Amino acid sequence: MATGSDVTAAAPAQRPGVLKGSASWLVAVTAIVVICLDQLSKVWAVASLTGRPPVEIVGSWLQLVLVRNSGAAFSLGGGSTVIISLLAVVIVVVLIRRARGLKSKLWALALGAMIGGALGNLTDRLIRSPGGLRGHVVDFIQLPHWPVFNVADMAVVGAAILMVLLALRGVEFDGTRAGGQAAEDSADPPPGKV
Repeated sequence: MATGSDVTAAAPAQRPGVLKGSASWLVAVTAIVVICLDQLSKVWAVASLTGRPPVEIVGSWLQLVLVRNSGAAFSLGGGSTVIISLLAVVIVVVLIRRARGLKSKLWALALGAMIGGALGNLTDRLIRSPGGLRGHVVDFIQLPHWPVFNVADMAVVGAAILMVLLALRGVEFDGTRAGGQAAEDSADPPPGKV
C-alpha cells in the first residue's frame, strides 16, 4: 500500500502537450514543412495558372487566380516592399530566439508556422522578379470579398490565431498556465489528494 509520501516522491508523469526537452526541433520541422508546401504550391501556381482566367474550384466561393503581390500579406503596403522584407527578417530572428527553451507543443507549432510563413514569402521577395528584397510574392487562392493569398499567408494567420488562443488561455511557453500549473492538468487534483 502506497503512503502519501510515496505518491509525492514518485517522478511526475509526462504531461500531454509538454515536451521533456526543448521543442525547438518541432519549431524547425513545422517551419520547414510550411516553407516546402508554400514554395511547391507557388511553383505549381506559376506553371499552371499563368495567363489563365480564374479557375473555379468551388464555384465562385473558391477560385485559383495568379497574382503577383508587391505588398505584404493580402496585398497591403504595395509601395513598401523593402521595408516589409526587412521587417520579416527581424520578426523571424525574434521568433527563432524566442523558440529556444520552448517546451509547449502548441506554442512550437504556432512559432514554426509563423516562421515558415514569413520565410516562405521572404523567399519570394529574394528570388522572384524584380529581386533583391523587392520581389513580388506569388498569391493564387481567392475567396469572395477577400484579397488573393497563398499557403504562407494561411500559415501566418493560423499561427496568429493559435497564439492569441494560447495567450487567452494563459498557456506559457513551458506548457504551464500563467500561475505555474500545467495547462493540460489544470483540472486534476494535486498529487496525493483524491
